[in-house]
Amino acid sequence: MIKILLSNDDGFIAPGINLLRDALSEIAEVLTVTPDRDRSASSNSLTLDRPLRLTERGENFFSTSGTPTDCVHLALTGLYENSAPDLVVSGINAGPNMGDDVIYSGTVAAAMEGRNLGLPAIAVSMTSFHPDHYESGVRAVLSLLDDLPNLEFVKDDTVATILNVNVPDIPWDQIKGFKATRLGKRHAAEPIIKQQDPRGKDIYWVGPVGDAADAGEGTDFGATQEGYVSVTPIHIDLTRHSALKATSDWLSNSSLKDKNVQKGGGCHGRDSN
Repeated sequence: MIKILLSNDDGFIAPGINLLRDALSEIAEVLTVTPDRDRSASSNSLTLDRPLRLTERGENFFSTSGTPTDCVHLALTGLYENSAPDLVVSGINAGPNMGDDVIYSGTVAAAMEGRNLGLPAIAVSMTSFHPDHYESGVRAVLSLLDDLPNLEFVKDDTVATILNVNVPDIPWDQIKGFKATRLGKRHAAEPIIKQQDPRGKDIYWVGPVGDAADAGEGTDFGATQEGYVSVTPIHIDLTRHSALKATSDWLSNSSLKDKNVQKGGGCHGRDSN
């Protein structure tokens, strides 16, 4: 039987992870480790300034005081004593993780941590922040898992294997199918919202995300708007390889090539003390 580590960023009481846990438990050995509260948009942060605390929430079900990345890291390096799981699944998230969202997403970060520690991983999200059709998300995950062995790059350790899945919040019988997609792009986020607390002190809320700017054919935004489950293979290497030569030429042809950093060339003459 396949072994799955399940996590999320919405916390242990979130309906998405509980519905998915129930379904996965029918076909797999599932260990669930989640944050003890909503940790959305926590990205890939690890907790290094305090210990993590683990609370049992049910059979093979735990919450931690840390981030989604903490959850996966703790589980894979501390809870699995005999053998690692076959796969990490993160979700089902309430709200989309498409385009630029993946940079901030705790859901995607949990999957990334699984891949950082050598395992294939799936992050799955609903396109609505208040989903009515989590069952479609559950069915999408089960369908992908059923055919996952046929995805050849999952078996290739040289490839960062993460599938970012976004499911339209519509009934399963209205889902048109699955589409391989690239990440789209959002407009800039809305401005900070300034308010005052009851004592008259200024407080600030981060504004809502921007609307889709690149939602054309082949994008995750476009696929979900058309009623398809979007499946985007992503990897961790953030290098812009197409710009390496231009960057090298710029450094070689500029005054930077003459700087001797070890002699303080980068300090602009200031006293480093």
